[in-house]
Amino acid sequence: MSEQENKKGMTRREFIRKGGYVAGGVVGGGVLGGLITQQTLKTNKKGETSPQQDNGKGAEVSYQRAMMYFSNPEEFTVLSQAAERIFPADDLGPGAIDLDVPYYIDHQLAGTWGNNARDYMLGPFYPGLETQGFQSHLRRNEIFNQGISKIQSHSQEKYKKKFTELDEEEQDKVLTDFEKGKVKMDGVTSKDFFTLFRMAVLEGVYADPLYGGNRDMAAWKMKGFPGNQMSYLDKIEATDFLEIEPVSLTAHMPAQKKKSNG
Repeated sequence: MSEQENKKGMTRREFIRKGGYVAGGVVGGGVLGGLITQQTLKTNKKGETSPQQDNGKGAEVSYQRAMMYFSNPEEFTVLSQAAERIFPADDLGPGAIDLDVPYYIDHQLAGTWGNNARDYMLGPFYPGLETQGFQSHLRRNEIFNQGISKIQSHSQEKYKKKFTELDEEEQDKVLTDFEKGKVKMDGVTSKDFFTLFRMAVLEGVYADPLYGGNRDMAAWKMKGFPGNQMSYLDKIEATDFLEIEPVSLTAHMPAQKKKSNG
């Protein structure tokens, strides 16, 4: 990347268009270099999600918007605001908070992924090479516990304020310190924590809404991704590019099919 391109940074529109990087769990660039923009953001500083509207008939209740892992609302708010800095809202669409990404991460930490239930967790644990990733005796939810605590303490050391009291630019600088491995953590590097956290954010953005994120398939709509279509046989002969309304796994349930057929 040239120096001029690096200064300009990747716009959110370019990121969405090139979002294929996410498919393999790999995202190019750093926080400030790619995923975080300096545009006017709509970050909810309280870490709250705005209720989804049901055609003007009132707020739609989602029973998935509840904490399963975190018991401390302040920790959840730190998680929410940090996630929003990685995938912020702008004029093209909602950010991590309004996509329910914090709830997605919370639920993952409470389950098999957060507890490393399917991973080999016996030692010895040696630092891996860059191509091998990290090895740690800590479970993922323990890494997140420590990471969120370190985000708070590093914010106090750097700015004498809580992370939730910082403006967007200051929050970016705190997270960048984690990305560059400048914050001391036990059993894992801050760079590894940041990589794990960023991966979880992007999964919450683009996963099927079944898992608690990507509310209303809004991230798929921004990318023009069709979701979980059962078949493309009726479209395979089309010569023009087709814009297909996305479909989630929920739509394939018998009850939903019957409802959609009237």
